Amino acid sequence: MTITSLLELRLKPEALESAPAIITQTLEATRAFEGCLGVDVLRDTADPAHVVVVERWASLEDDDAYRAWRATPEGASRLAAVLSGPPVLTRLSVDTDL
Repeated sequence: MTITSLLELRLKPEALESAPAIITQTLEATRAFEGCLGVDVLRDTADPAHVVVVERWASLEDDDAYRAWRATPEGASRLAAVLSGPPVLTRLSVDTDL
């Protein structure tokens, strides 16, 4: 079953110029990770410090493996340097009953 993960980011106001390069670099590794089917980045039209990363994964296990890798020194990114707080992760699957 495919999974869509929404990663909601709040950027520091002083990092609005440097954040795109760090996000791009971070997402290169995400897109290359096994099981990643694609990544889109959405920016709030009313608040440029509010960004939502939409990730599509082949399975919950692939997403779990990616999250575990990001928690290691090898998978760590520089994203925390531009965030005003921790990201909020929501993982969704298609509900075929609706």
